[in-house]
Amino acid sequence: MSKEKIQMTEGLMDIMPPEYQEMVANATFGNEDRSWKDIGSSKELIEQHSLCAGCPESIAFRFILAAIPAPENTIFVGSTGCTSLVFPHVGVQNIHSLFGNQNAIASGLKRALKLRFPDKEKDVIVLAGDGATVDIGLDYTMQSWFRQENFTTICFDNELYANTGGQESGLMQKGFVAKMAPMGKKFEKVRLPEIAFEAGCHYVACLTVSKPNRVEKAIRNAIYVAREIGPTYVQLYTPCILEIGKQSMEGLDEMKDSEAIGGRFVMKELMTDEVREFLKEKDAEQKERKKLAKAKAAAVTA
Repeated sequence: MSKEKIQMTEGLMDIMPPEYQEMVANATFGNEDRSWKDIGSSKELIEQHSLCAGCPESIAFRFILAAIPAPENTIFVGSTGCTSLVFPHVGVQNIHSLFGNQNAIASGLKRALKLRFPDKEKDVIVLAGDGATVDIGLDYTMQSWFRQENFTTICFDNELYANTGGQESGLMQKGFVAKMAPMGKKFEKVRLPEIAFEAGCHYVACLTVSKPNRVEKAIRNAIYVAREIGPTYVQLYTPCILEIGKQSMEGLDEMKDSEAIGGRFVMKELMTDEVREFLKEKDAEQKERKKLAKAKAAAVTA
Protein backbone atom coordinates (compact mmCIF):
# COMPACT_ATOMS: atom_id res chain seq x y z
CA MET A 1 0.00 0.00 0.00
CA SER A 2 2.58 2.52 -1.12
CA LYS A 3 1.70 5.95 -2.48
CA GLU A 4 1.81 4.44 -5.97
CA LYS A 5 -0.71 1.72 -5.06
CA ILE A 6 -3.34 4.08 -3.69
CA GLN A 7 -3.21 6.65 -6.51
CA MET A 8 -6.49 7.17 -8.36
CA THR A 9 -6.98 7.44 -12.10
CA GLU A 10 -8.26 10.81 -13.25
CA GLY A 11 -11.46 9.23 -14.52
CA LEU A 12 -12.44 8.13 -11.03
CA MET A 13 -11.57 11.30 -9.16
CA ASP A 14 -15.08 12.74 -9.27
CA ILE A 15 -16.79 9.61 -7.90
CA MET A 16 -14.35 8.49 -5.20
CA PRO A 17 -15.34 9.36 -1.60
CA PRO A 18 -13.70 12.56 -0.33
CA GLU A 19 -12.27 10.62 2.64
CA TYR A 20 -10.35 8.35 0.26
CA GLN A 21 -9.13 11.29 -1.78
CA GLU A 22 -7.86 12.93 1.40
CA MET A 23 -6.02 9.75 2.39
CA VAL A 24 -4.35 9.57 -1.01
CA ALA A 25 -3.22 13.17 -0.67
CA ASN A 26 -2.02 13.06 2.94
CA ALA A 27 -1.10 9.47 3.81
CA THR A 28 2.29 8.96 5.43
CA PHE A 29 3.10 5.87 3.35
CA GLY A 30 6.69 6.03 2.15
CA ASN A 31 7.66 8.77 4.63
CA GLU A 32 10.72 7.73 6.65
CA ASP A 33 10.01 10.39 9.27
CA ARG A 34 6.40 9.40 9.97
CA SER A 35 5.64 9.39 13.69
CA TRP A 36 2.94 9.66 16.35
CA LYS A 37 2.85 13.40 15.63
CA ASP A 38 0.99 12.58 12.39
CA ILE A 39 -1.99 11.31 14.40
CA GLY A 40 -4.96 13.57 13.80
CA SER A 41 -3.96 14.54 10.28
CA SER A 42 -3.53 11.16 8.55
CA LYS A 43 -6.51 9.02 7.62
CA GLU A 44 -4.62 5.73 7.80
CA LEU A 45 -3.82 6.26 11.50
CA ILE A 46 -7.41 5.46 12.53
CA GLU A 47 -9.54 8.56 12.19
CA GLN A 48 -12.43 6.62 13.76
CA HIS A 49 -12.78 3.32 15.61
CA SER A 50 -15.48 1.05 17.00
CA LEU A 51 -14.00 0.53 20.48
CA CYS A 52 -15.45 1.97 23.66
CA ALA A 53 -14.97 5.70 24.25
CA GLY A 54 -11.66 6.27 26.00
CA CYS A 55 -10.39 2.72 25.39
CA PRO A 56 -6.58 2.61 25.79
CA GLU A 57 -6.42 0.07 22.96
CA SER A 58 -7.47 2.80 20.53
CA ILE A 59 -4.53 4.87 21.77
CA ALA A 60 -2.19 1.90 21.38
CA PHE A 61 -3.42 1.18 17.86
CA ARG A 62 -2.78 4.73 16.74
CA PHE A 63 0.72 4.81 18.24
CA ILE A 64 1.62 1.45 16.68
CA LEU A 65 0.35 2.42 13.23
CA ALA A 66 2.31 5.66 13.43
CA ALA A 67 5.45 3.83 14.55
CA ILE A 68 5.76 1.07 11.94
CA PRO A 69 8.58 2.13 9.59
CA ALA A 70 7.08 0.81 6.34
CA PRO A 71 3.26 0.53 6.44
CA GLU A 72 3.16 -0.05 2.70
CA ASN A 73 5.15 -3.27 3.24
CA THR A 74 3.58 -4.38 6.53
CA ILE A 75 0.95 -7.03 7.24
CA PHE A 76 -0.75 -7.36 10.63
CA VAL A 77 -1.99 -10.71 11.90
CA GLY A 78 -4.78 -10.19 14.40
CA SER A 79 -6.82 -12.48 16.62
CA THR A 80 -10.31 -12.66 18.06
CA GLY A 81 -10.83 -9.97 20.69
CA CYS A 82 -11.36 -6.25 20.97
CA THR A 83 -8.44 -5.68 18.58
CA SER A 84 -10.40 -7.37 15.77
CA LEU A 85 -12.95 -4.55 15.94
CA VAL A 86 -10.34 -2.02 14.83
CA PHE A 87 -8.70 -3.73 11.86
CA PRO A 88 -11.57 -2.89 9.45
CA HIS A 89 -10.72 0.79 10.08
CA VAL A 90 -6.97 0.39 9.49
CA GLY A 91 -5.26 1.49 6.27
CA VAL A 92 -2.67 -1.31 6.50
CA GLN A 93 -3.00 -4.86 5.17
CA ASN A 94 -4.12 -7.36 7.80
CA ILE A 95 -5.26 -10.95 8.32
CA HIS A 96 -7.68 -12.19 10.98
CA SER A 97 -6.63 -15.52 12.48
CA LEU A 98 -8.41 -17.96 14.77
CA PHE A 99 -8.28 -17.34 18.52
CA GLY A 100 -4.75 -18.25 19.62
CA ASN A 101 -3.07 -19.40 16.40
CA GLN A 102 -1.94 -15.96 15.26
CA ASN A 103 1.78 -16.74 15.62
CA ALA A 104 1.39 -19.89 13.54
CA ILE A 105 -0.32 -17.89 10.78
CA ALA A 106 2.37 -15.22 10.99
CA SER A 107 5.14 -17.84 10.72
CA GLY A 108 3.79 -19.21 7.45
CA LEU A 109 3.03 -15.74 6.12
CA LYS A 110 6.51 -14.40 6.82
CA ARG A 111 8.16 -17.38 5.13
CA ALA A 112 5.86 -17.13 2.10
CA LEU A 113 6.54 -13.41 1.71
CA LYS A 114 10.28 -14.06 1.90
CA LEU A 115 10.00 -16.51 -0.99
CA ARG A 116 7.63 -14.33 -3.02
CA PHE A 117 9.54 -11.08 -2.47
CA PRO A 118 13.19 -12.08 -1.89
CA ASP A 119 14.51 -8.57 -2.59
CA LYS A 120 11.99 -6.62 -0.50
CA GLU A 121 11.58 -6.51 3.26
CA LYS A 122 8.01 -7.37 4.30
CA ASP A 123 7.26 -6.79 7.98
CA VAL A 124 4.82 -9.17 9.68
CA ILE A 125 3.43 -8.05 13.04
CA VAL A 126 1.21 -10.10 15.34
CA LEU A 127 -1.20 -8.08 17.45
CA ALA A 128 -3.36 -9.94 19.98
CA GLY A 129 -4.69 -9.71 23.51
CA ASP A 130 -3.42 -11.50 26.60
CA GLY A 131 -5.96 -14.31 26.21
CA ALA A 132 -4.78 -15.16 22.70
CA THR A 133 -1.09 -14.62 23.47
CA VAL A 134 -0.47 -16.16 26.89
CA ASP A 135 -3.48 -18.40 27.56
CA ILE A 136 -5.13 -20.05 24.57
CA GLY A 137 -2.27 -19.35 22.17
CA LEU A 138 0.80 -19.75 24.39
CA ASP A 139 2.02 -22.89 22.61
CA TYR A 140 1.81 -21.26 19.17
CA THR A 141 3.41 -18.11 20.56
CA MET A 142 6.39 -19.84 22.16
CA GLN A 143 6.95 -22.28 19.29
CA SER A 144 7.40 -19.33 16.91
CA TRP A 145 10.04 -17.97 19.28
CA PHE A 146 11.75 -21.35 19.54
CA ARG A 147 11.90 -21.52 15.72
CA GLN A 148 13.37 -18.02 15.62
CA GLU A 149 10.74 -16.66 13.24
CA ASN A 150 11.54 -13.14 12.07
CA PHE A 151 8.50 -11.16 13.17
CA THR A 152 7.28 -9.07 16.08
CA THR A 153 4.59 -10.15 18.54
CA ILE A 154 2.65 -7.37 20.29
CA CYS A 155 0.39 -8.24 23.21
CA PHE A 156 -2.35 -5.87 24.36
CA ASP A 157 -2.36 -6.73 28.05
CA ASN A 158 -5.82 -6.06 29.49
CA GLU A 159 -5.05 -8.33 32.47
CA LEU A 160 -8.32 -10.21 31.77
CA TYR A 161 -10.62 -11.35 28.97
CA ALA A 162 -12.11 -7.96 28.23
CA ASN A 163 -14.59 -8.57 25.40
CA THR A 164 -16.27 -11.69 26.85
CA GLY A 165 -17.29 -10.47 30.29
CA GLY A 166 -14.15 -10.22 32.41
CA GLN A 167 -12.82 -13.75 32.85
CA GLU A 168 -9.46 -14.41 34.53
CA SER A 169 -6.36 -14.56 32.32
CA GLY A 170 -2.79 -15.59 33.06
CA LEU A 171 -1.77 -11.94 32.99
CA MET A 172 -4.32 -10.85 35.57
CA GLN A 173 -2.90 -9.56 38.85
CA LYS A 174 -2.98 -11.84 41.86
CA GLY A 175 -6.03 -11.18 44.00
CA PHE A 176 -7.89 -9.14 41.36
CA VAL A 177 -11.65 -9.69 41.41
CA ALA A 178 -13.47 -9.46 38.07
CA LYS A 179 -17.08 -9.94 37.00
CA MET A 180 -16.44 -13.50 35.86
CA ALA A 181 -13.70 -14.18 38.43
CA PRO A 182 -15.52 -13.40 41.72
CA MET A 183 -13.12 -15.40 43.91
CA GLY A 184 -10.09 -13.41 42.78
CA LYS A 185 -6.92 -14.54 41.03
CA LYS A 186 -5.08 -17.18 43.09
CA PHE A 187 -1.59 -16.93 41.59
CA GLU A 188 0.83 -14.25 40.41
CA LYS A 189 0.72 -12.55 37.02
CA VAL A 190 2.61 -14.65 34.47
CA ARG A 191 6.00 -13.05 33.74
CA LEU A 192 5.66 -13.24 29.97
CA PRO A 193 8.38 -10.69 29.15
CA GLU A 194 10.95 -12.81 31.00
CA ILE A 195 9.55 -15.99 29.46
CA ALA A 196 9.77 -14.43 25.99
CA PHE A 197 13.41 -13.50 26.50
CA GLU A 198 14.26 -16.96 27.83
CA ALA A 199 12.34 -18.55 24.93
CA GLY A 200 14.49 -16.86 22.30
CA CYS A 201 13.17 -13.33 21.75
CA HIS A 202 16.13 -11.05 21.08
CA TYR A 203 14.34 -7.85 22.12
CA VAL A 204 11.54 -7.54 24.68
CA ALA A 205 9.79 -4.41 25.92
CA CYS A 206 7.05 -4.02 28.53
CA LEU A 207 5.33 -0.65 29.04
CA THR A 208 2.05 1.25 29.05
CA VAL A 209 0.82 3.38 26.15
CA SER A 210 0.66 6.63 28.12
CA LYS A 211 3.78 8.05 26.43
CA PRO A 212 3.73 7.97 22.60
CA ASN A 213 7.47 8.51 22.16
CA ARG A 214 8.26 5.45 24.28
CA VAL A 215 5.76 3.28 22.43
CA GLU A 216 7.07 4.44 19.07
CA LYS A 217 10.67 3.69 20.05
CA ALA A 218 9.85 0.22 21.41
CA ILE A 219 7.80 -0.76 18.34
CA ARG A 220 10.45 0.40 15.90
CA ASN A 221 13.22 -1.31 17.85
CA ALA A 222 11.21 -4.55 17.80
CA ILE A 223 10.56 -4.38 14.06
CA TYR A 224 14.15 -3.52 13.13
CA VAL A 225 15.51 -6.35 15.29
CA ALA A 226 12.96 -8.83 13.90
CA ARG A 227 14.08 -7.99 10.37
CA GLU A 228 17.77 -8.60 10.97
CA ILE A 229 18.18 -10.89 13.98
CA GLY A 230 15.14 -12.80 15.20
CA PRO A 231 11.80 -12.75 17.06
CA THR A 232 10.82 -9.84 19.28
CA TYR A 233 8.05 -9.23 21.80
CA VAL A 234 6.32 -6.07 23.07
CA GLN A 235 3.79 -6.15 25.92
CA LEU A 236 1.59 -3.05 26.19
CA TYR A 237 -0.67 -2.38 29.16
CA THR A 238 -4.07 -1.40 27.73
CA PRO A 239 -6.50 -1.66 30.66
CA CYS A 240 -10.17 -2.32 29.95
CA ILE A 241 -11.71 0.66 31.69
CA LEU A 242 -15.15 -0.97 31.78
CA GLU A 243 -13.96 -4.14 33.49
CA ILE A 244 -11.88 -2.35 36.12
CA GLY A 245 -14.60 0.17 36.96
CA LYS A 246 -13.06 3.30 35.42
CA GLN A 247 -14.70 6.15 33.54
CA SER A 248 -13.87 6.84 29.88
CA MET A 249 -11.40 9.61 30.77
CA GLU A 250 -9.57 7.61 33.46
CA GLY A 251 -7.70 5.10 31.29
CA LEU A 252 -4.70 7.38 30.92
CA ASP A 253 -4.51 7.96 34.68
CA GLU A 254 -4.65 4.20 35.30
CA MET A 255 -1.69 3.65 32.98
CA LYS A 256 0.32 6.47 34.51
CA ASP A 257 -0.27 5.10 38.01
CA SER A 258 0.85 1.61 36.97
CA GLU A 259 4.12 2.89 35.50
CA ALA A 260 5.08 5.03 38.50
CA ILE A 261 8.12 4.00 40.55
CA GLY A 262 7.39 0.61 42.07
CA GLY A 263 4.43 0.00 39.76
CA ARG A 264 3.94 -3.24 37.86
CA PHE A 265 4.36 -1.56 34.47
CA VAL A 266 7.50 0.49 34.92
CA MET A 267 9.02 0.34 31.45
CA LYS A 268 11.61 -2.38 30.99
CA GLU A 269 13.60 -3.69 28.05
CA LEU A 270 15.41 -6.99 27.72
CA MET A 271 17.84 -7.51 24.87
CA THR A 272 20.84 -9.55 23.85
CA ASP A 273 24.28 -7.98 23.55
CA GLU A 274 24.02 -8.33 19.78
CA VAL A 275 20.79 -6.35 19.75
CA ARG A 276 22.21 -3.67 22.02
CA GLU A 277 25.03 -3.00 19.56
CA PHE A 278 22.67 -3.23 16.59
CA LEU A 279 20.30 -0.62 18.03
CA LYS A 280 23.19 1.73 18.82
CA GLU A 281 24.24 1.57 15.18
CA LYS A 282 20.63 2.04 14.05
CA ASP A 283 20.20 5.12 16.23
CA ALA A 284 23.42 6.61 14.89
CA GLU A 285 22.29 6.00 11.28
CA GLN A 286 18.93 7.65 11.88
CA LYS A 287 20.47 10.67 13.59
CA GLU A 288 22.85 11.13 10.67
CA ARG A 289 20.04 10.78 8.13
CA LYS A 290 17.92 13.39 9.93
CA LYS A 291 20.91 15.70 10.22
CA LEU A 292 21.54 15.49 6.47
CA ALA A 293 17.84 15.99 5.69
CA LYS A 294 17.73 19.07 7.91
CA ALA A 295 20.83 20.52 6.26
CA LYS A 296 19.36 19.86 2.82
CA ALA A 297 16.09 21.55 3.75
CA ALA A 298 17.97 24.57 5.12
CA ALA A 299 19.96 24.84 1.90
CA VAL A 300 16.78 24.83 -0.18
CA THR A 301 15.15 27.63 1.84
CA ALA A 302 18.33 29.72 2.03
